[in-house]
Amino acid sequence: MLTQERRRKILDLLEEQGSVTVARLSEEFNSSESTIRRDLVALSQLGKLNKVHGGATVLSQQFLKNEDTVEEKSLKYVDEKVAVAKYAASQISDDDFVFIDAGSTTYLMTKYIKSTKATFVTNGIAHAKKLARKGCKVYVLGGQLKDTTEAIIGLVAASNLQKYNFSKAFIGTNGISEKQGFTTPDTDEAMLKAVAVERSFVAYILADHSKFNKVSAVTFAPLDAGCIVCDRCDDETLKQKSVIKEVV
Repeated sequence: MLTQERRRKILDLLEEQGSVTVARLSEEFNSSESTIRRDLVALSQLGKLNKVHGGATVLSQQFLKNEDTVEEKSLKYVDEKVAVAKYAASQISDDDFVFIDAGSTTYLMTKYIKSTKATFVTNGIAHAKKLARKGCKVYVLGGQLKDTTEAIIGLVAASNLQKYNFSKAFIGTNGISEKQGFTTPDTDEAMLKAVAVERSFVAYILADHSKFNKVSAVTFAPLDAGCIVCDRCDDETLKQKSVIKEVV
């Protein structure tokens, strides 16, 4: 296995488990412990992890500089996202007026919606098509199309959203932290998410466990602004300071 590939997989494993030992990594990647130690030193110097005696731990709070494409997001934490999506869909009633944010978990959610008499507004092109095919009444926001996330964003979309009063909103996030709240890397997307939270009676923030203690460039809502629906949360401080529904 090439060095860069092994180091990428070390980071993936660390993100999933929170901490790893040199012995475990040596066995996992069939590499000597000295090689693994060099990997951990290099990754620590790059600011990717905390190197500790005998292994490494995930950074207590990671800053997200880049955003994955829709395709890349759809391949990560699939089982966890499905569990979150199923629970979120079950919260919709026929008399609801719902906003559904663009995103991989919210897209999965559309598959499991049974209350087809509810009315939906979305900024996700794929989401709108899926809802329409189910026979739902769905409105699509106008505005600028962001290619990487296939989301309608910008001032026009935010202005359109301002006139609605939603009973429920289902919103994705890139990061969740105690201090910075819910964050996302794009200012235009953050503006739209902020309006959606503000205009909703109940806002559900959908996230898998990898989003906790991550911070992206722009805060769109404080931690107490919505109910977090996640597969699991291992951070007791966040549990005490927010409303969290764990579904796995």
